[in-house]
Amino acid sequence: MTTPAAPAPAGAAEPALRRTALSAFHVRHGAHLVPFSGWEMPLYYSSILAEHRAVRSSAGLFDVSHMGLLTVDGGHAAALLSRRTTANVEREVPGQVRYTFFLEASGRIVDDLLITRLDSGEELARRFLAIPNAGRADEVERILRYHRAPDTTIQRWNPRLALLAVQGPESRALLERQFGWDLGALPFYHARAFPLRPGGGPAVGRIGLAIPGDLAGEVLVSRTGYTGELGYEVLLRAEDADRWAEAVVGAGAVPCGLGARDVLRLEKGYLLSGQEFHRDRTPLEAGQDRFVEFDHEFVGRPALDKEKAEGPAARLAGIEVDAPGAIPRHGTPVRADGRAVTELTSGGLSPMLGHGIGLAYLPRELARPGTAVTLEIRGREVPGRVVPLPFVPAPQKRP
Repeated sequence: MTTPAAPAPAGAAEPALRRTALSAFHVRHGAHLVPFSGWEMPLYYSSILAEHRAVRSSAGLFDVSHMGLLTVDGGHAAALLSRRTTANVEREVPGQVRYTFFLEASGRIVDDLLITRLDSGEELARRFLAIPNAGRADEVERILRYHRAPDTTIQRWNPRLALLAVQGPESRALLERQFGWDLGALPFYHARAFPLRPGGGPAVGRIGLAIPGDLAGEVLVSRTGYTGELGYEVLLRAEDADRWAEAVVGAGAVPCGLGARDVLRLEKGYLLSGQEFHRDRTPLEAGQDRFVEFDHEFVGRPALDKEKAEGPAARLAGIEVDAPGAIPRHGTPVRADGRAVTELTSGGLSPMLGHGIGLAYLPRELARPGTAVTLEIRGREVPGRVVPLPFVPAPQKRP
């Protein structure tokens, strides 16, 4: 998680923080609220550790409505998204969700985002939902608008829509029990429309959704998340979000904040905008080769073609620290063979492993698992070692 913004200079007016549709929910449930990418967001409710434990063992509820919510519609919508991302969106099928990267011409990452195909495939024009990070949403929208064809419409839906995430091994059973949905046929990284309330329509889900029109009685459920557990993200109208969230908590989900979300994603080695990339790293350096499709032209491809042929000079690596009480953080210096080589992009204590973990870009020759490194933590040198990612393996079988 990025550090809250520094205060404005004396005498300068601080910009007002935006609030999500769950603002009153956060207050009712005792959230500790902090500024985050221009939004007022919950850092934690009870404690980061308790919320982490809930997601790893049962189910947690996150408000992620601060993420950018963009629709891209029209005859050239797929072409635009294919040109601007590393995913060949032209090949995306109805209901599919893709994780992809938005690049500069240099091949460096501007943002990572999810793209969902919303139309049923029966229409002439295609319709997509694009979800960039909160801190990059304005820029991504601006670039897409600049490059769009005349027949392509781009709309921003914050804060008229809300995005909530239910994550954890009990998430599917909880949602099916509470809303009567049949989530068994929803594949990983796919989305379907489901009725907002029990008895509101077919519970098996359908492909094809008009935003915001269909959301008057439905929600868009995608089998995605940022925790590495079984989980779902639910897009719905802002006016329905508070009641829906209370229903999920009433069914047993634990409200969770940004603190738990950051620890959960770190254990899985997931990237965080502003830390693992900030216009300074490429997807190949970040170890995300599988999300770069070289079968189409996209901004930044020539640079990545060259990097792929030569091999990236640095790679994102996981580092574990076993010393008791040594907790690495973002910016912790990393040394190898007595010389400074880099700093951690992310770090913290893993509740699952019981010791410190961190991510860092290491020179290619040092990024191999088993390599010994030294971290400077609170003025003392602590031994560490490079390990494969993720730190915490995924469940053996996805239900």
